[in-house]
Amino acid sequence: MKYTKTFRESVLRKVLPPENRSVSSVSKEMGVAVVTINSWLAKLKNGTLTLEEDGAAGSRNANEKLNLLLEYQKVTAENEGEWLRQNGLHSEHLTLFKQELSEIVANKSDEKDKRIKELEKKLKEAEKEILRKNDALAEMAAIMMLKKKLDSKYHGITDEDAK
Repeated sequence: MKYTKTFRESVLRKVLPPENRSVSSVSKEMGVAVVTINSWLAKLKNGTLTLEEDGAAGSRNANEKLNLLLEYQKVTAENEGEWLRQNGLHSEHLTLFKQELSEIVANKSDEKDKRIKELEKKLKEAEKEILRKNDALAEMAAIMMLKKKLDSKYHGITDEDAK
């Protein structure tokens, strides 16, 4: 059976430090023969096999992670291991995906709240400015009206002529 690179790396990470689990326990858990795991370890030691830092599980985008989590919800308990292997994942990855997506949602919510507060502040300032300008306009209209009346009194113009 051919295993994906990410699955192979997740198996090897369990056997290597910091976990340092026994090959037989990992073999039983992951459904991979002890001989296969030992072969992978030998290739790792002689340099023909390398481990990537994050593997494919860490390089997936949020949308892919969400889709994987939703798909996993539909998998029966008997088929969980097979599904995880097919997708090159370990159950720990699903927990990490949930945490990452929760953080993303929380951050987006915080950003929205912050943006809403900023916009409310700008709206309040704009309303104050409009009120100030309306008051200034009303004052200017009153001054213009008084000026017209004053001009008409001193220049002999009647109110009807001033209009």
